[in-house]
Amino acid sequence: MNILKEFSINDKCSYLDDLEQTMHYKIIDNCSEHKCEDFIERGFRRFGKMYFRPICNECNECKSIKIDVKNFNFSKSQRRVMKKAQNIKSIIQKPSLTKDHIELFEKYHLYMKDHKGWEYTPTSAQGYYNSFVSGANEFGYEVLYFDGNKLIGVDLIDILPNGISSIYFYYDPDYKKYALGKLSMYLQIKFAKEANKEWIYMGYYVKDCPSLSYKSHYEPYLTLEGRPGEYEELIWS
Repeated sequence: MNILKEFSINDKCSYLDDLEQTMHYKIIDNCSEHKCEDFIERGFRRFGKMYFRPICNECNECKSIKIDVKNFNFSKSQRRVMKKAQNIKSIIQKPSLTKDHIELFEKYHLYMKDHKGWEYTPTSAQGYYNSFVSGANEFGYEVLYFDGNKLIGVDLIDILPNGISSIYFYYDPDYKKYALGKLSMYLQIKFAKEANKEWIYMGYYVKDCPSLSYKSHYEPYLTLEGRPGEYEELIWS
């Protein structure tokens, strides 16, 4: 593992209006799966070679959250979502970059801009590569969802020794009747159960942020206390 750069940035909060945030970044080359999992367990997220977490002094609303896979039981409604999507096929492979990826990524974010007020910035092939292809090493994967030959969803994940870290999911809004966001999470949990993994790392739960508050629906779950340092004890409760 080689830490290329380490720094912090103060900026407008990504999750709560009228607040500022301080994010701590590490740019790491050749991170191992065990070290990646250690970072995730300590509240970091990974985009490409960049690992980051909030270190805001006066706010602790961003809670790292993970699903307890072994004690998760699918409800009837969750099973119906999976059954309804039986005609959708999926494949798992190393992260890739195609014209279809970029077009779907753009379509999804333009939809979210219009329907949920997300800020929108056009992405480039290089920007996508840096965020979702670079830094995958031996543990980063993508799950591609297809209707026939049409790409309709991309789920970026890390498969780690004890769990799966959900990085990012985007989909074709024309297929929202299939609840693809929920479907992708249910299939992650199903895969984790079959692979005897303990956790699904979902990133941050923020109670008052609609884009993140849904994560508390996946019970049972645990949240990380504080921002433990490299050698400090981890307390998930």
